[in-house]
Amino acid sequence: MATDRTVVRDVPVAARAVLRRHGRTFFFASHLLGSRHAARAATLYAFCRHVDNLADDGGDPSAARAALAVVSNALLSGHANDPWTAAMLSLQARIGLPAGPALDLVAGVTSDLEAVRMIDEAALIRYAYRVAGTVGLMMCAVLDVHDPRAHPFAIDLGIAMQLTNIARDVGEDARMDRRYLPASWVGDLPPMDIVAPGPALQRTLCDATRGLLARADRHYASAESGFGFLPARARLAILTAAHTYRAIGTRIAANGYRTWDQRAVVDTTAKVGHAATALLTFALSRRLHRRDALHDASLQIALARQGGTHG
Repeated sequence: MATDRTVVRDVPVAARAVLRRHGRTFFFASHLLGSRHAARAATLYAFCRHVDNLADDGGDPSAARAALAVVSNALLSGHANDPWTAAMLSLQARIGLPAGPALDLVAGVTSDLEAVRMIDEAALIRYAYRVAGTVGLMMCAVLDVHDPRAHPFAIDLGIAMQLTNIARDVGEDARMDRRYLPASWVGDLPPMDIVAPGPALQRTLCDATRGLLARADRHYASAESGFGFLPARARLAILTAAHTYRAIGTRIAANGYRTWDQRAVVDTTAKVGHAATALLTFALSRRLHRRDALHDASLQIALARQGGTHG
């Protein structure tokens, strides 16, 4: 990602460009936000993308860990030299966002630099919280949602989207020596075994991917029940993003849950259709606009057991 002086001079424009280039689903949904919330969301996305790039683009794990440690230290000290972390610090100061979720995000991304071999479902949910549930938390502040009752629903949406990502990228992740499918589901597989699986392992992978998406669906449903905490325009935008992302799972299912050698994609035409569905749901669903939902704590019981977060 570019981090030159052009980015420093015009962060909102540069952040919007990053969102357009790398976050097509979110860029599509962001058109439904007001300009203030859209600019904030783009800045948050650009920071998150910057953190991901530090981990994935260098090719040297030691250098990547050092670079991510610099970001963590900047978040703690309030002073940054790179423009995206500086933009994040400015955003945090403007909207009263604590550093904790961003620190957890960096910790989650840093964990990808180790050998990724998920042990069980609880470990997977903790990972999904760190790299995506935290983004849901930060989006609450971005969208001026200050009711703490909204937080677990926001976390659920981030977790759901991350589980969808993992289901979509089983093969791609395996080629990067990462296995996010829990050993308790698929056995202690070396990732390279997933790249060209035999018939028996193919069935195991399909079953695990189906289970992953079923777990994601529980989190999507929970998140939607908490959308009433969002401002109206943000509610429609986030609903659209959720419908579009959830459709990746539908496409995976249509492909027989085979994601080790193909990648499910939702094209622009389909996104427009999901936006129309979201608009209809927005207009007709009373539940979507209520603020009395009770969160199902069992969805996040793994998080209560994790230590060392900054949450």
